[in-house]
Amino acid sequence: MITGAGAGLGRAITHLYAKNTWSIGLISRDRERLEETRREVRSLGGQAEAYPLDVADAAAVEGAAEALEKKFGPIDVWVNNAMVSVFSPVTEMKPEEYQRVTNVTYLGYVYGTLAALKRMVPRDKGVVVQVGSALAYRGIPLQSAYCGAKHAIQGFTESLRCELMHEKSKVGVIMVQMPAMNTPQFEWTRSRMPCKPQPVPPIYQPEVGARAVYFAAQHPERRELFVGSSTIVAIDGDKVAPGVGDWFLAKTGYESQMIDEPADPDRPDNLWRPVPGNFGAHGPFNDRAHARSPQLWIDTHRRLVALAGTALLGAGWAWTATRGGRLPADA
Repeated sequence: MITGAGAGLGRAITHLYAKNTWSIGLISRDRERLEETRREVRSLGGQAEAYPLDVADAAAVEGAAEALEKKFGPIDVWVNNAMVSVFSPVTEMKPEEYQRVTNVTYLGYVYGTLAALKRMVPRDKGVVVQVGSALAYRGIPLQSAYCGAKHAIQGFTESLRCELMHEKSKVGVIMVQMPAMNTPQFEWTRSRMPCKPQPVPPIYQPEVGARAVYFAAQHPERRELFVGSSTIVAIDGDKVAPGVGDWFLAKTGYESQMIDEPADPDRPDNLWRPVPGNFGAHGPFNDRAHARSPQLWIDTHRRLVALAGTALLGAGWAWTATRGGRLPADA
């Protein structure tokens, strides 16, 4: 099951699972967009069923899980990805906006996880993948509602992981922390910024994140998976010098989230209902987005990198010994 499957990262994740001939449940609010995604899945070699619903509705999520298992059998992987957000200073936010972002972006993950665990725990098999963000560790200005929800997901997932370990369960839960991505959210997220929003550079294509999610589901022994060097810098930097991060974001965090074009005050947003249209996986930043992440490749090929490093170390040691005409005295 993939939530938020109709566009952006969720659609990219769906495409990758389809190419690997999985049977997929698709959750999103827009029925037409979801049907288009289902047609894409079939053309790519997979099978899919569409469940147009709001993940903030726990009963609807549970119903979709039950329907998916009746259609395709036991759920092996559940990917929580659906989100909404608001770009706004805290002082201009409304209580109902915080509640809505929390209901979708945090509680939507909780409801999806509960539906997955209800089926996976008795079988002692399955993986829940939580699509996270560098913002699960490092809050930034103008995204307080989203950052708060991602922090909450991080805490919820850590609690769940401990409980599964206590029960010696074979059910896996892994969180994938994403960098800024070129998705349509910057075209439809509610915004009070004077200029059009953008992801904080560096920007990655959603296919990079999709590959990370697919890898994570196959390696539930991992605790977390970080995507992009910028994610590592943000998370590790916050651990070492959070005050420096505060200062830097206070200085640059506003401008880095906007492009030099005035915002359209009448632009529709998707906070309460989906914006019509067949939005795909990509947003409007293709010319600036990276299609690869060397950091992610290294992190997902640790054994190969370790072997290569060992071989290079051995070759260097042998070359040094040969160049000196003899082995070192302490060899």
